Amino acid sequence: MLNLSGKTVLITGASRGIGEAAAKTFVEAGAKVMLTARNADKLENIKRNLGDCSEYFAGDISDPNIVSELVDFCCAHFGTIDILINNAGTIQPIGLIHEIKPEDWSSVIDTNLKSIFYTTNAVLPKMVKNGDGTILNVSSGAAHNPLTAWSHYCASKAGAAMLTQCLHTEYFEHGIRAIGLSPGTVATQMQREIKLSGINQVSALDWSAHIPAEWPAKALLWMCSSEADKFVGKEISLRDEVIRRKVNLI
Repeated sequence: MLNLSGKTVLITGASRGIGEAAAKTFVEAGAKVMLTARNADKLENIKRNLGDCSEYFAGDISDPNIVSELVDFCCAHFGTIDILINNAGTIQPIGLIHEIKPEDWSSVIDTNLKSIFYTTNAVLPKMVKNGDGTILNVSSGAAHNPLTAWSHYCASKAGAAMLTQCLHTEYFEHGIRAIGLSPGTVATQMQREIKLSGINQVSALDWSAHIPAEWPAKALLWMCSSEADKFVGKEISLRDEVIRRKVNLI
């Protein structure tokens, strides 16, 4: 396993699913982990299980002022931020374009796309000053394929994928590694919400088709290694068996 002793990782959407699994994986790798999500009770429970190498900050990262407070809190507690994992995401409400209220559509964009810009914007000056940093953005196959009733989700993930490329274009020469991860369908609460919607082909998938949250968590850790350097500025997919083998998932 990659040794991240002395490194600090900031994980958004850390109260459940991929974010929670990633927190555990990175702590096991020796990193100090800052957890953030909206649910303070869930974060407190996760921190309790992870121990003193973790801390949490509860807040809504679709608000840039909250993000600024988060980054300041993380740096005050751990000294710096070496790795940023932009994992926070939502898909609700699921509905056709004419059915969704503009404010609800906008809210998904705020969480899935604008929050990535806010966190990245806040940590970049510190990473550039250090001449080193890794930013991993959790994307989706929905970034590249339109799906019925997911217009907000597809648009936000497409934006996130392009933001990864822009980040690479602008900051690779400053020592910043930016990589996207498309995990495929994962057995999380979001998939339960999708299943209940009964809309489009993803909701029709059998639960056994979804991978466990631990798989993308392990992939995110591998993406911090030099072995993943050839993928900087790109998006990797866990549907790819070659990637699964590299991460030792199969």
